[in-house]
Amino acid sequence: METYELNAKIYGIPSPEWRNRVEELGTILGVTSKFHVPIRELSLGERMKLELIAALLHKPKILFLDEPTLGLDVVSQKIVRDFIARYNKEEKTTIILTSHYLADIEELCQRVIIIDHGKIVFDGPLATVIERFSDAKVITVYLRSASQQPIPPLLNELGEIIRVEPGKITLKVKKDRVIDACKKVLDELPVHDIDIEEVPVEDIIRKLFANEHTNYSTT
Repeated sequence: METYELNAKIYGIPSPEWRNRVEELGTILGVTSKFHVPIRELSLGERMKLELIAALLHKPKILFLDEPTLGLDVVSQKIVRDFIARYNKEEKTTIILTSHYLADIEELCQRVIIIDHGKIVFDGPLATVIERFSDAKVITVYLRSASQQPIPPLLNELGEIIRVEPGKITLKVKKDRVIDACKKVLDELPVHDIDIEEVPVEDIIRKLFANEHTNYSTT
């Protein structure tokens, strides 16, 4: 709380305005009980949340976040992401963040800039990355029986078999063959359910990085 008071004086924020803001943000992040705890006694997740409050105390128009979920457990990552998304929506603050976690990008970013070895290899919406640079979809086939099923030779012809587990087979299939592949899977196997998903964003980004000499900018 002493840190917040110092920041408030630096930015000329009067009391009780800054105190009310600290209480409001702390309630959203669930850290009001930590306001009087020495920083050295805080966990990494608690420190990250409290630092976010300090950064937002003066209601900046632009917020820069460097790896905001780095090192946090899954629960804390979700809390921080939800808070950032909510704050952006309610306060209309421009938020620029760097992250190696694709979950951060997928949940928070409307515009994505991918930098590889100091060069911009893509600049545009994340949906465009998936649309333009993914030529396949992932089909997960759930079988009626959880026992190991022999793989019909036909599946190897449909696409790449990613994983075979008891009661489940996962394939990567070219987009223009998805409908045909689903029909043949239904004919060949005792199918209980089928999921069709986009290729993981990590795989698409990896593909972009593999082509170092191509500029994919949309601007």
